[in-house]
Amino acid sequence: MNLDLTGRTALVCGSSQGIGLAAAIELSRLGANVTLFARNPTRLAEAMTQLNHSAGQRHGQLVADFTDLDQVALAVGDWLAANPGAHILVNNTGGPPPGPAINAELKEFVSAFQNHLLVNQTITRMLVPFMKREQFGRIINVISTSVKQPIAGLGVSNTIRGAVASWAKTLASELAADGITVNNVLPGATRTARLDSILNSAAEKNGTSLDIAEEKMLKEIPAKRFGTPEEIGAAIAFLASPAAAYITGINVPVDGGRTQCL
Repeated sequence: MNLDLTGRTALVCGSSQGIGLAAAIELSRLGANVTLFARNPTRLAEAMTQLNHSAGQRHGQLVADFTDLDQVALAVGDWLAANPGAHILVNNTGGPPPGPAINAELKEFVSAFQNHLLVNQTITRMLVPFMKREQFGRIINVISTSVKQPIAGLGVSNTIRGAVASWAKTLASELAADGITVNNVLPGATRTARLDSILNSAAEKNGTSLDIAEEKMLKEIPAKRFGTPEEIGAAIAFLASPAAAYITGINVPVDGGRTQCL
């Protein structure tokens, strides 16, 4: 199976920690030149030290706050002025705060729509011309299993993640003839800062301990454990590889069997 990404360049968003960093590390292990993209320069500098250099890869980093669309576009534009482009784009941004949809203010939906779909669209449009010229492109969006089965207490996230999934499916059809695949990876309960926030919110809402909140969530997972960022990163790296050239327009749950629908 051809997993070799030597000579390919990847831009990985939200890659200073968690799933984004795990994906970046795995892509570097497959030989890719990786540019990390996140808002915290201190964390980015630490993340850079974890990338693999065994194939002589050239890694880099970009700094921007994904709540500022103009700042994101400027950072990517500056990067493209110094680099030909990226063969692989991993769109990955932290989710909106938990809470019921009915209680959410309109500005929460607007903010989440910008931070996820509009940021994804902005970066993707800037990188696709190079992918078309190369006749090789991999666009991988890290979203949520909520696109298959809404998750209680994540009203805004459920709504916006669904929009991103439909956007990706549309792009997959539009770009397939150019050798560009577009797929979504749907992490389940994965041991990240995001999961800690959701568990803390659930414990506070129900007036229980964090241990009880964790136990309740684990009962819903057939594998009886939380996932690791590395397990999500491995799925992302596979979809970025030459071996996945004929896989496009799909949602891939990586959730220990938690999602009950097909």
